[in-house]
Amino acid sequence: MSKVLEYIKANELAWQPSFNGAVGDLEGYRGALIVEEGKQLSPDRKLPPKIQAKQVIMVCDDEKMKFLTCELDSFNDFAPMYAKYKEFFSPEGVYVLYVTDLDGSGTFEYEGVTFTAYPLDESSVWNEILELVDLEKGDMKKLSAEEKIETLFDEVVDNDTTDAQKTYDAMCELIGESSKQLMGAV
Repeated sequence: MSKVLEYIKANELAWQPSFNGAVGDLEGYRGALIVEEGKQLSPDRKLPPKIQAKQVIMVCDDEKMKFLTCELDSFNDFAPMYAKYKEFFSPEGVYVLYVTDLDGSGTFEYEGVTFTAYPLDESSVWNEILELVDLEKGDMKKLSAEEKIETLFDEVVDNDTTDAQKTYDAMCELIGESSKQLMGAV
């Protein structure tokens, strides 16, 4: 098992996973990842995480995350997320964040690792990343969970997912109000 997934399992950081397994000769994960745990109410009861990376799609080798895309409620959640999973990010990896309170997008470097962040308004990370690398949802529906992640990963590493270069501080200046529209009954 990948050190990344071992760390997640050993520290109980997986939240509502929908996939955790082999993706070709790599390993993949879909679900959410805990960044900051919720309050422990009793020995067997805990509140939901205070901070989480939602809609995570991750591919890792034995040591590092080769690809990660996820939703963050706020760009302020990026630094705690990075700190929690720091040892598994690599300068060679592809990391695409969708953030609900960003008023703009950009590619920035943080402690030697490159990240690209885009605003997330109404869509899902899955839909956004498919559009970014020009994959058709209809074609993906025919594939198994493993094949979907593998196909997405292959396209991500073959495409440019970056945006205009910015500093981390410039990205922080783009923090605004959450623009995510709630869907469903009102």
